[in-house]
Amino acid sequence: MSGTVILDCEGLSQMVQRAPGLMEWLGAAQAEDIRVVISSVTLVEARDPRTHQARFDYAVSRANVVPPTETIARHASKLLADAGLHGHKYAIDAIVAATALASPPPVTVLTSDPEDLSALCGPGVCVVKI
Repeated sequence: MSGTVILDCEGLSQMVQRAPGLMEWLGAAQAEDIRVVISSVTLVEARDPRTHQARFDYAVSRANVVPPTETIARHASKLLADAGLHGHKYAIDAIVAATALASPPPVTVLTSDPEDLSALCGPGVCVVKI
């Protein structure tokens, strides 16, 4: 594998909906043998009850789902503190950021919220607005 692409809630939502721009990213990642990762907490955040479960499950099956270990959770907590953020509004973003920072580089996070994720990830991760 030569790097990692991380999808946040919006990235997974677009994957489920087969949004053309995101599908281009995923096709390029596959062609370059880049690992596509979703934090398991993102599955909860992105689940829309209006979307058929099979469609959601199929999209998720195309990525590597990783759990937030204690190490990831502790790192996420530190990232929040370092960025001066706290609370549930930022908790999942912090877990996504800690997951990104623990992934094989180079790492790209695809998100609808580049400001918060850039602040949490720092310069070691490329954060791209989708």
